[in-house]
Amino acid sequence: MIDRRPTVIDMFSGCGGLSRGFMDAGYEVLLGVDNTDIALKTFKENHGQAEVLHADLFDPLTIIEMKKIIGDKQVDLIIGGPPCQGFSLTGTRDIADERNTLFKSMVEAAKVFEPQAFVLENVPGLATLYKGKAKDEIIESFSQLGYTVNFKVLFAPDYGVPQIRKRIFFVGIKGDNKFEFPEPTHFPHEYVTCSDAISDLQNRENELGEEIDEYINPPLSDYQRLMRSKSKFLHNHVGTRHSDLVKDVISQVPEGGNHKDLPPGVGDSRKFNEAWTRYHSQRPSKTIDTGHRNHFHYEHNRVPTVRENARLQTFTDDFIFCGTKTQQYRQVGNAVPPLLGFHIAKKLESYLKIGQEV
Repeated sequence: MIDRRPTVIDMFSGCGGLSRGFMDAGYEVLLGVDNTDIALKTFKENHGQAEVLHADLFDPLTIIEMKKIIGDKQVDLIIGGPPCQGFSLTGTRDIADERNTLFKSMVEAAKVFEPQAFVLENVPGLATLYKGKAKDEIIESFSQLGYTVNFKVLFAPDYGVPQIRKRIFFVGIKGDNKFEFPEPTHFPHEYVTCSDAISDLQNRENELGEEIDEYINPPLSDYQRLMRSKSKFLHNHVGTRHSDLVKDVISQVPEGGNHKDLPPGVGDSRKFNEAWTRYHSQRPSKTIDTGHRNHFHYEHNRVPTVRENARLQTFTDDFIFCGTKTQQYRQVGNAVPPLLGFHIAKKLESYLKIGQEV
C-alpha cells in the first residue's frame, strides 16, 4: 500500500502560479486548462507530468474534454482564477461583462468531478462590486452542490510574498467543515523586501544578458537561497534597452517615488497613478502587472526583468517562462503568487480525506 498524493485540476490556469504552489506543497497536478497556448507551454514545462488543455471555458463541451483527459482518476481539488476584468479596479466595471460568469464553469466541473474541495481566486473587488452579487452567486452555486464555503481577502506580504498584492480566495469543503484560512507567517517588520528578493541578480542596465545565464553573485538573503535552491542556472533575466531619454527620466525618480516626484516638464508623457514608479529596496514591491513599462528597479535605471518580477511573485528560479519577453511578462503578471497557493494547500491537507492505493 502506498499513500497517494491529493490531486488537482487547475482551471483558467495561465502559466500555473496557483497550482505550482499546490505542487510544491506535495499535491499532484493532473491538468491545466487555459485559452492561451504560450501560457500552457510554460505550465507544461513546470508541472511535472500534468496534462494541458487549450480550451474556451465558456464552452460547456470543455468539461467533457477535461473528463476524457482525466479518465477514471480521482480529482480531490479544483482550483482556478477566472478572469476578473469585470471586477477589477483597473478595468471597466461592467456587471453585464460575460467574463463575470466564468466561475460557473468551475461549478460545472465540480458537478462532474465531485472534488472534496475547491479554491477560487480573484480580485478583492469581486466581494463588494455590484452589491456583492457575484460573491453571493459563487457561494450559493457551490452551496447547492454541498460545499461549505468561506472566503477571505489575503494580503500577500503577510505570507512571505515580497509584493503588495491583495486577492480574495473562496474555499469550499464538501460537507459541513468550514475552511479556516492560514494564519499570517510574517508581520510588517518582517515583510520580505525588494532587496531581499532580487539584490543578488546582476545589474542588466548596460548589458542585456541571455535567456539562460550564470549566477554571478551569491545569494544574499534567506529568500534568495529559497528561490535558487532548485536551479543551477539563471533563466529569464534579460534586460530591456531603453532610450537615453527614458533612462534620464528614470534616474530622476527617487527610491520609492513616482511621476509626482519628477521636476516640472519631465516625464509628462505618463502621469497616471503608477507611472514612473521606482521600487523601494526596503519594502515589498508594488503589484506586478502584465506589462513592464511603469515600474523600475529600486537602484538601476531600467524596468525589472522577467526573472525579477517572477521573484517578486515567489516563482522559484527553476520555474522557466516560455515565449517572447512580452508574453513572459504577461504570464508572470497574471499569475497567483505560488507561495500563497502553497500556504492554502498546506492548510487544506487536514480537510481532505486521502486514502491509500495498492
